[in-house]
Amino acid sequence: MLQPRHMRILFITSSRIGDAVISCGILEHLRQTHPHARITVACGAVAEGVFSRLPGLEQLIIFEKERFDLHWLRLWTRLVPHVWDIVVDVRGSAMALLLLAKKRHMLRGGRRPGRRYEQLATSMGFTPPPLPVTWIVPEDAAKAASLLPEGPIIGLGPTANWSGKVWPADNFIALFKALATGPLANARAAIFAGPGEVERAAAAPVIAALPGAIDLVGSLTLPEAAACLGRCALFIGNDSGLMHLAAASGTPTLGLFGRSRADEYAPAGLRTAVAVAPGPAGEALMEDLTVEAALAAAKTLL
Repeated sequence: MLQPRHMRILFITSSRIGDAVISCGILEHLRQTHPHARITVACGAVAEGVFSRLPGLEQLIIFEKERFDLHWLRLWTRLVPHVWDIVVDVRGSAMALLLLAKKRHMLRGGRRPGRRYEQLATSMGFTPPPLPVTWIVPEDAAKAASLLPEGPIIGLGPTANWSGKVWPADNFIALFKALATGPLANARAAIFAGPGEVERAAAAPVIAALPGAIDLVGSLTLPEAAACLGRCALFIGNDSGLMHLAAASGTPTLGLFGRSRADEYAPAGLRTAVAVAPGPAGEALMEDLTVEAALAAAKTLL
């Protein structure tokens, strides 16, 4: 007896962690709508962990930018042998047009008004727009429980992918102390950052100034980071992939903005807020964002 053919979904998404996390809302909506589908995700290496625990994942294809756009050719050679029921290209390339597909969604990139996760949902025809999610397994949750004790934990994300997005370390320290002696009394800090010497150097002053801080810099996979973030009472971070991961994990998340646009990239989650430096949108200096303004925004989440 012939077995029914499973639906196959192809999802081409970002090479950046933050953009990849933002796209998870529409992918989860597709997964819930087609619970038996086999899903292939194509993304950059840095974002691989965002999708590694996705239920129904059949294949995770990593592709990195090459000269003369050869990465698209290499990706096409891996995808063209298959017939796809649904192709979603969050990167807005022509790849979807070059594959055998029953339904195609080519989502336009570039700067547009409105929240990015809402833009993606509108392009897919999803109403209301689904919030981003994270996927973890019990092993990730167990690792998080071993690293973060019971009791209030304030997660801090003092790094970002470029210096213009980074709030001064002294401000993170002052904000944590104000919260840990106020609305989150006796809280411990957990410091999150990615791998590499640059991230370690950016996080080091915060770790050094907060005795008892839990150092999670560069030591976690993305699913483990999502599980750890889910145990925090509050996360405060610069506009970064970790900020988006925290919001998607359901943690109350405060995003700090200056040289990036909060109207497009504010954290999307059940409980989120932003503190924005005064000045032109996307061009304000992070140094001009005061601790008092960030504290007031944090209190709205508590």
